[in-house]
Amino acid sequence: MKPNPLLQLKSHGQSIWYDNIRRSLLQSGELKRMIEEDGVTGVTSNPTIFEKAIDGSTDYQDALKELIASGASPDQIYEKLTVEDVRTACDILRPVFDNTHGADGYVSLEVSPLLAHNTAGTIKQAKHLFALVGRPNLMIKVPATSEGIPAIETLIGDGVNVNVTLIFSLDSYRKVAEAYISGLERLEKAGGRLDAVASVASFFVSRLDTAVDRLLEERIATERDPKRQSELAALLGTAAISNSKMAYQMFKEIFGSPRFQALAEKGARPQRVLWASTSTKNPAYRDVIYVEQLIGPQTVNTMPPNTLEAFRDHGVVKPTLEQSVEEARANLKALRDLGIDLDAITDQLLVEGVDAFAKSFEQLMRCIATKKQKFLDGDDITECH
Repeated sequence: MKPNPLLQLKSHGQSIWYDNIRRSLLQSGELKRMIEEDGVTGVTSNPTIFEKAIDGSTDYQDALKELIASGASPDQIYEKLTVEDVRTACDILRPVFDNTHGADGYVSLEVSPLLAHNTAGTIKQAKHLFALVGRPNLMIKVPATSEGIPAIETLIGDGVNVNVTLIFSLDSYRKVAEAYISGLERLEKAGGRLDAVASVASFFVSRLDTAVDRLLEERIATERDPKRQSELAALLGTAAISNSKMAYQMFKEIFGSPRFQALAEKGARPQRVLWASTSTKNPAYRDVIYVEQLIGPQTVNTMPPNTLEAFRDHGVVKPTLEQSVEEARANLKALRDLGIDLDAITDQLLVEGVDAFAKSFEQLMRCIATKKQKFLDGDDITECH
């Protein structure tokens, strides 16, 4: 048997998390198998994943009926279902957390996307969920909106593990890292244990290529000079990986600084960069490109099911994250020189990301409300519609 490429990532300092959760994954022993055989050391969830799990499967039928019969509201039903899944996943991953002394083995649960622009609401719900799940290997997901940044600092300062989600730009990433370090400094002043809090910065990858490639293809279609067409075509599929490589250089600079090292000496952990949105959207690109090109130490790659299976089957493992860094820098400069406004694109991607999660959340709440009414009317609750 050939070696499992997923297991080889660990030797390069990269952790694999699974970007998926549903009850059957936990109850069937599949997650436990993935931990043992594929080296999975964490789980991430989001409102879209929970919408697909609860609306798109029969895993939750009995639990839904029980909660509806108890008089629970749709909000209470959603919270109970998701908290139970996340708590179970935390327990399955607890040996990883213990064996790595808290460096790995985390499960992420997102605050309501409807709170993305509400700092106080985010802090309140994050603390509520952290206490409710009651597991040290829980991370609360907070989006990197302008209102989310101060919430991150407060939560880290209060000892809450945070997975900062929806990071697209280098500017946003720097603010996230700054909020984490400021939070650690607050925690230290309050007499808290720096080694008892952890965070990751989830940098979204593939969506940037989708947005930039669309603009490049429009330029190529109207360009009449073959040489210019070729130059534009050479930049297709370069934005996302180049942006990510620059983020990693920034990570090394920030967490190698004297300011952070002073905290590290007291037990603080660096806020690892987590590569998210690593499924390939463009069928013209290799299906594991956003895994293969971003392998390096002190990073996490959270893979959805198809990407994890594809990488297990034919992934190539090399230390790629610090290769071609100058080329990555040049690619981003070339895009800017063409008048492609990467800052405007990443700002828009953040807006779209928050909006997409909010729509999934609202759709799921409508689904739960519909199932509740159907149950009370004596109808079948398999379908939402």
